[in-house]
Amino acid sequence: MTSDSAVTEPAESPIEIDPMLYRQVLGHFPTGVTVISSQVEGRPVGLAIGSFFSVSLDPPLVGFCVSRTSSTWPLIRSTGVFGVSVLAEDQTETSGRFASKADDKFQGISWDPSPITRSPLIHGAVAHIDCEIHEIHPGGDHLIVEGLVRSLDVHRPDVGPLLFFKGGYGRHAKI
Repeated sequence: MTSDSAVTEPAESPIEIDPMLYRQVLGHFPTGVTVISSQVEGRPVGLAIGSFFSVSLDPPLVGFCVSRTSSTWPLIRSTGVFGVSVLAEDQTETSGRFASKADDKFQGISWDPSPITRSPLIHGAVAHIDCEIHEIHPGGDHLIVEGLVRSLDVHRPDVGPLLFFKGGYGRHAKI
């Protein structure tokens, strides 16, 4: 662990890591699947995110990483708010839809507006979180987005989350 004052500077020479090996190794770490969404001019927009995480309890902050090449993220960013739908283990098709390049990812998807920001929250999700964009940080070929949590709730406490592991979907099993 390093303290805040002991942060090291990045190496001057570029680090060469084989991208396929990187994906293979990191693919051995399971991630939950979420949909980040907002409304742009009354139209719901969203994208699948596997890099969602808790940041802080005080203030209540969550975060996620999004590719700089995403065509959906600039639309969500322009609203200043977003909703998070934590997908359930029975929502693999929903995940695939939001990971796609479909023009209208919400076509055939049932949702309700979140209580504070009015961001779309997908029916059937395990939990929902309603956020304002707090900060955005550079992170290589991604952006690291922090959201200030305005409201949140669990809707399906007895259903497991949708997990992504080694290139495919899986389920959580309690031991």
